[in-house]
Amino acid sequence: MRGFASRAIHGQPPFKRDVHGALRFPVYDSAAFEVGSSRELELAFTGRKPSHSYTRITNPTVEEFEQKVRLLTGSFAVVAVASGMAAITETVLALCESGSNIVTSPYLFGNTTSLFESTLKRWGLEVRKASMADPSSLEGVIDDKTRMVFLEIISNPQMEVADISEICRVAKQKNVPVVLDGTLSTPYIFRSKEAGVAVEIISSTKYMSGGATSTGGLIIDNGTFNWKQHPAVADDALKVGPAAFATRLRREIHRNLGSCLAPHNAWLQSLGLETLALRMEKSCTNALEVATFLESSLQILHVNYSGLTSSPFHATALAQFGKRFGGLLTFELSSKEECFNLMDSLKMIKRATNLNDNKTLILHPASTIFCDYNAKEREEMLVNDRMIRLSVGIEDVQDIIDDLKQGLEKL
Repeated sequence: MRGFASRAIHGQPPFKRDVHGALRFPVYDSAAFEVGSSRELELAFTGRKPSHSYTRITNPTVEEFEQKVRLLTGSFAVVAVASGMAAITETVLALCESGSNIVTSPYLFGNTTSLFESTLKRWGLEVRKASMADPSSLEGVIDDKTRMVFLEIISNPQMEVADISEICRVAKQKNVPVVLDGTLSTPYIFRSKEAGVAVEIISSTKYMSGGATSTGGLIIDNGTFNWKQHPAVADDALKVGPAAFATRLRREIHRNLGSCLAPHNAWLQSLGLETLALRMEKSCTNALEVATFLESSLQILHVNYSGLTSSPFHATALAQFGKRFGGLLTFELSSKEECFNLMDSLKMIKRATNLNDNKTLILHPASTIFCDYNAKEREEMLVNDRMIRLSVGIEDVQDIIDDLKQGLEKL
């Protein structure tokens, strides 16, 4: 099989040739598609014949993007949606019902926590917390109502790195699928299928889009879980076998929610895939150098980055990711005021949310993406007023360090 970058650019033989010889797959900006007969339209709507009929359900440009991701991940099926949050929502609604529970980490992205504990809890979903740093803790939390174990590959912004293979091993003993948010690693750094992950979710808005050109999300069924063992899709599995989860998404959840990926966004993200390997390499290399610089600075109280040997997660990250530790890090100053002063003094680094915009982005998590939580709740989530999050871009690394240096000198 060809390498990651070659597959991202060329795909795998046999290659499809555009009727006009275009090297870039076209954008099908059309809501509806005509078929040859009434009978064919019936077959398309009943799922008995693959065919595009309406973009809310499927679209040729979106399908091209999905197939590229499927090739790069070696997965069974991929469904592309409007955002990373849409991907998480669709997955939960496909696998859970009122009265069931999910087991997750206390350390999650703020919006994900809000989705689980506010939005979906009101509809009867129970959220249970367990330490992902201690996979054995899952055993006492999972029961016959547990429908999934959910965690982030690198928790944002706490930077915890769990042993994914061990978590999958424990969950498999309980016949519960592991759903992993792999946004911060991407398939270039971490092969979730090989670790035993059932479903990987990615916000393709981030690293995959090629520079924050568009929003998007991916639901990746790795084909590692026997869906006949899952109460929510067991009936579907009797009919369509391994395609049960993907079929439930396509035929019900995705279709009914309407959170479809725009064709133009799919086209932009297909283009972004072609440079993913290059950009991830640069971002990871830059992040390690920046983290090393920050750790040596007297004004910095603490740096959280698994690439540093001082990180409690360094050994786990090294085993899972090799020498690529991602492009996100956090560090702490003495106060919120110092954090704001540093951020306001920067000249190149941008004060903005998002991860990997090609540009380096800086954020104060407690006052932004965790602003809906009180001080006690933030403390429990390890998000304090002294924390700064830095998404390291692909600029010349010395320019990033010089900008931070001149800002720190003004404190």
